[in-house]
Amino acid sequence: MLLVPVEPGWEVPLRRAPDVREACEHAYGPSAPDGPCAVSLRELLGVVGGYEWRRKGVPVPALGGDRVYAYHGVFSPIRGEYVDLVARAPLPADRSLALDVGTGTGVLAALLARRGVARVVATDQDPRALECARENAARLGVADQVDVVAADLFPPAPDPDFQGYPLVVCNPPWLPAKPTSSVEHAVYDPGGRMLRGFLAGLAPALAPGGEGWLVMSDLAELLELRAPDELAGLVADAGLTVVGRLDASPRHPKAADADDPLHAARAAETTTLWRLTRR
Repeated sequence: MLLVPVEPGWEVPLRRAPDVREACEHAYGPSAPDGPCAVSLRELLGVVGGYEWRRKGVPVPALGGDRVYAYHGVFSPIRGEYVDLVARAPLPADRSLALDVGTGTGVLAALLARRGVARVVATDQDPRALECARENAARLGVADQVDVVAADLFPPAPDPDFQGYPLVVCNPPWLPAKPTSSVEHAVYDPGGRMLRGFLAGLAPALAPGGEGWLVMSDLAELLELRAPDELAGLVADAGLTVVGRLDASPRHPKAADADDPLHAARAAETTTLWRLTRR
C-alpha cells in the first residue's frame, strides 16, 4: 500500500533513491510517462529485482552452470529443485520430440534439448515469456532444437496424422491462489486452472507409450490450500496413471529460516516429478 512517486524519464524524486531508469525501461518499455505518476513499492522492487535477473542471469547447475536470463514478469529459475528433477528423470526411448507446457524462461525446454531430445516444442501465452524463451534458447545454443510457440497450454496438432508427443513436461504454478502481480502468475494458479488444464489435456496429447512429467511441490497441501488427495483424484479423472516419481527436498534459504512464518511448511516441503501415462 506504499506508493513511490515517479517523474518523466523514470526518475524517482526522493533523496537517496536509486537509479531505476534502466530497470523501468526493461519492464515497461522505452516510453517514459509524460507526467508524474506513482508505482507501488512492491511493484518497483519487483521491477528492480527482475532487472538484476535479466542483467546477471541465474546459473543453472543442470545446464553445466550456464545462465538463464529472465524477463520482467517471467519467473526466474532460482529454485533449482524442479530443474534437477527433469535432469534426473529417465527419458523415454523415443527422443525425437517433446512438449514443454508453460515454458517461461525456456529452461526446461533447453535442458531437454541438451539431454538429446531432437525437437522440443515450448508453449506459453505470455509474450514476454515467448521472447525470453527464444533468447535463452539462442544463448544456450539450442535454438535449432527448440520451437517456441504461442499457445494456452497445448498447441494445435501439426497435421491430421500426428500421433502425439512421446514426452510432455509441465511445471505449473504450485499454489492455487490469486496472483497480485505479473511475476506471481508463475507462483499462484487461481483455482488450479493450469494444473487442471494440463492434466485434462495430457492423455490426448501423448503418443502411444508416451509419458507426461508433472513437476509439483506439496506446499499447497502443507498449507491446506489443496486437499491431500486432490491431485491423485485429478490424475485419475484425467485417465492417467502414475508410473513413477522422483522427489527433491528444498534448498532455498527460506527452508532453513526459523523466523519465516511459513518455516514449518517450507522445511517439510517436497518437490516431486510425477511420471504419468495414459491408462
